[in-house]
Amino acid sequence: MQANQILTAFIFTLIAGLSTGIGSLIAFFAKRTNTRFLSFALGFSAGVMIYVSMVDIFATAQSTLITALGERKGSWIAAAAFFAGMLLIALIDKIIPSKENPHDFKKVDNVGEEKTAQSSNLMRMGLLTALAIAVHNFPEGIATFVAALKDHNLGIAITVAIAIHNIPEGIAVSIPVYYATGSKKRAFRLSFLSGLSEPIGAIIGFLILMPFLNDIVFGILFAAVAGIMMFISLDELLPSAREYGEAHLSIYGLIAGMMVMAVSLILFI
Repeated sequence: MQANQILTAFIFTLIAGLSTGIGSLIAFFAKRTNTRFLSFALGFSAGVMIYVSMVDIFATAQSTLITALGERKGSWIAAAAFFAGMLLIALIDKIIPSKENPHDFKKVDNVGEEKTAQSSNLMRMGLLTALAIAVHNFPEGIATFVAALKDHNLGIAITVAIAIHNIPEGIAVSIPVYYATGSKKRAFRLSFLSGLSEPIGAIIGFLILMPFLNDIVFGILFAAVAGIMMFISLDELLPSAREYGEAHLSIYGLIAGMMVMAVSLILFI
């Protein structure tokens, strides 16, 4: 294997991963006082994550495991890994310290305290979303890297597709962090860093994990990631979108997010 092939594959993976930074730039054009935009954006992020989780990530995991283990066993393991991913992020949700649990919306008499609690919820949501996307991007980085090594044209196609997917994922991280902190730089930085797991995944996959990776491991990992993203969408993004008093806008955002992901998936089949 030639050095230029490895370098090219890594560059493809780097481009795909860092495209989350493009999505995070949306924070630089947002106004913190625009709760209608926040409601729509959080709904949009939920739509992106729900659609890509069920239509793409889980479907890929299930088909991979069925091919490797047979229909019955593969289906059971895919389902188990999916709910294990949900359980994992639920445990993380409980462990992460927070002054205000987003599941328990308490009435606060003091307006300043109420705004502080909302900011705490949004920041926590942004961190959890960044974690999920980082976990999601890690195996994507390995997949992009391996595909680019095997076939240059295939590597380009996968890079473009994943880059398009990662743009709205960047929005999913940057918007709640920006509204929580008011810092556009911090929102951009966290969103940008969540995409770094993709090239990191490529490096680790090449140096350490390649001898141990197989279809079964990939299938289980992808199914678990789908569960993580679904939990965050249903437990964090959608409830928060509706909390800001724009229920219809959050649903419109949800549908728009699904449409964007549907079109991107169809274009790069």
